[in-house]
Amino acid sequence: MSILRLEDLKQYSDTLRTRQGEPLNVRFVEPRDTEELQHYVRSLSTRSRYNRFFGAISELPKALLHDFTHVGEQERFTVIATKMVDGFETIVGEARYAFHADSSRVEFGMSVDDRWQGHGIGTALLKNMECRAAAFGAEHLFGDTLRSNETMIALARKSGFAFVNHPDDWRLVRFDKELNVAPKDIPCASWRLAALSRQAESPSASV
Repeated sequence: MSILRLEDLKQYSDTLRTRQGEPLNVRFVEPRDTEELQHYVRSLSTRSRYNRFFGAISELPKALLHDFTHVGEQERFTVIATKMVDGFETIVGEARYAFHADSSRVEFGMSVDDRWQGHGIGTALLKNMECRAAAFGAEHLFGDTLRSNETMIALARKSGFAFVNHPDDWRLVRFDKELNVAPKDIPCASWRLAALSRQAESPSASV
């Protein structure tokens, strides 16, 4: 596992591109984003919120909102995808992931604002998740979704994930991808920093 330096979250930010070539910033959420993140969740359609949280909620409960905005607690991390809209940094997607060191797996869930679906944001964010998971040294990336969530299922299938029945909930399906190669085609800051850290720790590294 790579040790993230959480005192400097900005170094783990990535600039991706939408399908139209527009810049998309993916960064760790910060406590200052609390109000904007809550606004993002409220603005999702009822269906999108249900697909993301597997239940009928209108906003993030206080305790969950705290968990979302405090990166690194219990090896859980939240990133937001933002773009400039009318001169303001606007959240258009989010992903939350957790590293399970005992099984070398990263679990994640994600959503994209309904108004920005179809722009390639989900694809870009999912590839970024693969890279961030590989930076931990994870061997697998997996997530769960409702069997009725055709959009997420199609995205995961297109991205090379395999599907299995969920072990505990018949409503869900689990998708899993083995991360057996360095993500050279989907570079991210987390991967680059992890590689530098491994070089520094190597006995053969120059001093």
